[in-house]
Amino acid sequence: MLFKNLILYRLPKGFSLAASDLEGALDKRPLQACGSFDMQTRGFVACGYEQRTLYTQGQQHLLCLGVEQKLLPASIINQVAKERALELEQQQGHPVGRRQMRELKARVGDELRARALTRRRTIFAWLDLPGGWLVVNTASNSRAEELVETLRDALGTLPVTPFDTQHAPAGSMAAWLTHGDAPGRFMLGEDLELAAIDGNGATIRYARHPLETAEVRNHLASGKSPTRLGLTWNGRIAFMLHQNLHVKRVQFLDVYKDDNAKGENPHEQFDIDFALMTGELKQLLEELTAILGGEQVGEAKKPEAKAPAEKQAA
Repeated sequence: MLFKNLILYRLPKGFSLAASDLEGALDKRPLQACGSFDMQTRGFVACGYEQRTLYTQGQQHLLCLGVEQKLLPASIINQVAKERALELEQQQGHPVGRRQMRELKARVGDELRARALTRRRTIFAWLDLPGGWLVVNTASNSRAEELVETLRDALGTLPVTPFDTQHAPAGSMAAWLTHGDAPGRFMLGEDLELAAIDGNGATIRYARHPLETAEVRNHLASGKSPTRLGLTWNGRIAFMLHQNLHVKRVQFLDVYKDDNAKGENPHEQFDIDFALMTGELKQLLEELTAILGGEQVGEAKKPEAKAPAEKQAA
């Protein structure tokens, strides 16, 4: 179970939760199948090989939200309702009015909903209580919020807030590109997206392209700002950092080259995967927070990171 996308939330300092209490709360909110008139249901499903709603390793926890959703596009309801409206017009001898059409759509919706196909999807989350992290494995902010809302409902309370840093990511990424290098154990990758600051929609994308170039610096000087930047941490994890602090397209590089990362069976491999993933990501997140000026507390305005003066003239 290796996460590919990270949407990050922070827990307050000192927050604690016993594994037994967490698992008990998840067990009380299982995923239920959609009923005849339900469009969607949400609940927790088994994760890991033990078929329990909570997989625990030390104080690191893995949980999974299941979502069942009826597949019933509004266009289908409208199409059937129009067909029914034509039949009704012929029967009653005059056009269907607005109120009658609304009632007809409601009846058609109820009828089709009961027969609609159901799709199930899952959203995994990693809970690091000592580090104060809740990390959701999704590229969609709305799906991350689905998990947070359902977990909060199951627990009764969940004091998490979206992760934020002292320095705005866009400003920091611009400084690194101007400097031609990233700080600490981070290195610039080969993927970049720049957008015009004036909001006119102009966008430039680089893929598998060197970023330590005068061309990139000229784009920055002409009023374009990084919205996402490829980075590599410690030669072990490659990822895309977005301006909203989402970490996407996570790839574990050298982590699995050691023979100790190979399990004897799927269960052992799952344990190894989770231990390696959480151990590596904890370090990455700690160092990412540091190069972005530390964690933001409160509503203070973020300062923009500045490139060194001698590099700005390059």
